[in-house]
Amino acid sequence: MNYFLSGFSLISQKGLKRFVFIPLIINIIIFTGAFIYLLNQLSSLNEWVLSLLPSWLTWLSYLVGPFVVLLTLLSFYFLFTAVANFIAAPFNGILSERVQALLTGEKPNVEESFNQMLKRSLQREWQKLVYSIPKTIGFFILFWIPFIGPVLWFLFGAWMLAIQYCDYPFDNHQIEFNEMRDELWQNKGQSFSFGTSALICTMIPILNFLVMPVAVCGATKLWVEKYHRR
Repeated sequence: MNYFLSGFSLISQKGLKRFVFIPLIINIIIFTGAFIYLLNQLSSLNEWVLSLLPSWLTWLSYLVGPFVVLLTLLSFYFLFTAVANFIAAPFNGILSERVQALLTGEKPNVEESFNQMLKRSLQREWQKLVYSIPKTIGFFILFWIPFIGPVLWFLFGAWMLAIQYCDYPFDNHQIEFNEMRDELWQNKGQSFSFGTSALICTMIPILNFLVMPVAVCGATKLWVEKYHRR
């Protein structure tokens, strides 16, 4: 958890601010636009779904309405999070590289052009998306199990955020996705506490816009101190 929190001080360090600014603006624009669009569509979408119910099932509207709202919110959250991650991936990779240089005086020992880095970053985001989609569906089904379901959903969210942000320094060193995932799982207590910190902050208005650059910086510090010399 301390590694995530250290990201708040790192984003204000000299030489990093301009690399923080781009992912931050991307995050704000995408999620603000998504939220406004969602508010405009939610009511009509809910009415359309309820209109599909036959008259003898109108009593289900008390259950269907909240379900539609929750499902729509979750769908939009994952959709626009995926979009934001794809757009911000190259900038987050550069930010992670700069944080490593600040902390160690070294950059990843990988020579590549910007186009190569861009292609690699987008391919990595695609791997994470493919990894997450079937699990998201499975855990969403489990979500409806009383008590246990919401806990499993929360833990899954924490794990996915750990993978999302800890992956940037791993990917900068061209460590394969499966190897990165196994490394995080071997240190699952550390990974889940990092992801939990990020997940809690995503639930706090205004602060949630800072989660992306803060988590990238914190995850890079975690990489430098726990994984870099392995």
